[in-house]
Amino acid sequence: MGSFETNISRVTSFTLTGFPEMEGLEHWLAALLLLLYAVSILGNSLILFIIKEEQSLHQPMYYFLSLLSVNDLGVSFSTLPTILATLCFHTPETAFDACLIQMFFIHFFSWTESGILLAMSFDRYVAICNPLHYSTVLTDTRVAHMGISIIIRSFCMVFPLPFLLKMLPFCKDNILTHSYCLHPDLIRLPCGDTTINSMYGLFIVISAFGVDSVLILLSYVLILHSVLAIASREERLKALNTCVSHICAVLIFYVPMVSVSMVHRFGKHAPEYVHKFMSLIYLFVPPMLNPIIYSIKTKEIRKRLHKVLKSKH
Repeated sequence: MGSFETNISRVTSFTLTGFPEMEGLEHWLAALLLLLYAVSILGNSLILFIIKEEQSLHQPMYYFLSLLSVNDLGVSFSTLPTILATLCFHTPETAFDACLIQMFFIHFFSWTESGILLAMSFDRYVAICNPLHYSTVLTDTRVAHMGISIIIRSFCMVFPLPFLLKMLPFCKDNILTHSYCLHPDLIRLPCGDTTINSMYGLFIVISAFGVDSVLILLSYVLILHSVLAIASREERLKALNTCVSHICAVLIFYVPMVSVSMVHRFGKHAPEYVHKFMSLIYLFVPPMLNPIIYSIKTKEIRKRLHKVLKSKH
């Protein structure tokens, strides 16, 4: 028992890995990532400002979009400290507890994003399949309850992960693959039995991402069935056009997420830079592209954004 406690206390910090394979180009990579952060933070902040200021946008669809923007800001700010420390200040060491806290928030915001995208698909389903009851089904109170439920679900799912990791003896090299702390990366380091951790990780992936993606797909099957029943071609296109932004948001979230999971589970012998590249896409692309997609595809947001930019000149 004494040696077990010694093993646990032996690791007090982790070493985050930059991009040694890109030696000489690290400054350019840091500049690119900082640009992506700037686009993500500015874009999502603008979306929140526009929805707050524009009275016509105070409706369920845009409340969910606000929640998505807040969540995307959370993803960006979760990874920012260690990315800056590793690539800009060349201080890759991070404390054990700080790493677990960062891991918690990165995964918490990922699970929350999945729940928000599911809620948004339900919003589109009601708007297209049952438009006459839209305002009675999606009241402000119900939208608030849905948002709170999504946050509570994500918290309850991710909360055990840091504690399960703390119970394990860490006696191998404490070098991580990425410039931030992820559960699949941390789970490689303990020298004890990680079966419970792996099984729990797989359970929450299936019960959250798996169930959410199936329900989103089901909602679009029902939407498509309802749209095809509309006689007018123009009306069909108009109805489907209201879903384009959400479909793009779903694809840019789930495709990289599934790719990261596949690489971690089945591509263990793949070069490290493949793991790094895939996780960078997963964590950086959705927060950056979501506000751009919604700004381009949503007329009300586009008009207000044009008005904001015009007033600056």
